Amino acid sequence: MEQFQAMVVREVDGEVNYAIEHVTNDMLSDGEVLIQVAYSSINYKDSLAVKTRGGVIRNYPMIPGIDLSGVIVETTVPHLQVGQEVLVTGYTMGMAHTGGFAEYAQVPAEWIVPLPQNVSLRDAMVIGTAGFTAGLSVDALEKDGMKAEHQPSILVTGASGGVGSIAIQLLKATGYENVSALIRKDYQRDVVTALGADHVVTLEEFEATKGKVLEKETYDYVIDTVGGEIAAQCIAKLRYGGSMTMCGNAGGIGLTTTVLPFILRGVRLLGIDSVQMPHDARLPIWHRFSNEWAIMSQAHVEEITLHEAKETLQALQEGRHLGRTIIRM
Repeated sequence: MEQFQAMVVREVDGEVNYAIEHVTNDMLSDGEVLIQVAYSSINYKDSLAVKTRGGVIRNYPMIPGIDLSGVIVETTVPHLQVGQEVLVTGYTMGMAHTGGFAEYAQVPAEWIVPLPQNVSLRDAMVIGTAGFTAGLSVDALEKDGMKAEHQPSILVTGASGGVGSIAIQLLKATGYENVSALIRKDYQRDVVTALGADHVVTLEEFEATKGKVLEKETYDYVIDTVGGEIAAQCIAKLRYGGSMTMCGNAGGIGLTTTVLPFILRGVRLLGIDSVQMPHDARLPIWHRFSNEWAIMSQAHVEEITLHEAKETLQALQEGRHLGRTIIRM
């Protein structure tokens, strides 16, 4: 294969740097399927991958990018054909296996999801890991009793970010009409309102009762994308029998709480993992995106080139990023 463009992360004397380089397929990790990448997307984990001591990349040099969609150009397995449109999210892609920030990617066959009906290659990356995680979160709460017909009170933290913004849209598309969005900055208000949030909660309002072991019962369900102190406060605000999903750690990996919400209010925590989820369990979530969750055309999304990715990666590291950003190869 002739040379192609890729973002390459290297470590020199303990410091990480990255740049767009011309590489060949010799740099790609092993796999039965070679994909010509059409789109990738930028997630919070990708911003950590290009950061010194970010804790994501396991070996250097590495092509980052935990998501991709594209067309198969070579395959050694019979159930996947040349010319087939596919997507890949998660596993160790962009961490220990070369990822989607390149014009070509080579991956194991078992990682591949055939592109769902009514979902374009672009749509797949508007969703990406962030949207897939949001979908898993909504699905988990519904399996735990959340129903639109009951119109419960739902809070989404990190509401203007990738996971949070899509979570709001999925809830609204499913018929929920009492969705609150937690924001840190006032300029995020217009974003979450446009996404469909029924109520906006500022960080100042949210933290007004900070420090109480049990706060006023406010929310039936919470989709927490942040972690840390915000997550701990959410637990204290859950109503009796409520539940909360957890999928992020931008606010920290610590969780300082007590047993009281669990033994006095019977609340439940539901961990969400989108990385190692088995292939068969992924398909129903992607099926929902091709049906009742077809929100891709309304998503808050910016489309850029690979050469423009640095600014988005920095914005994610600094907490300035809004919505979703996809890379067009």
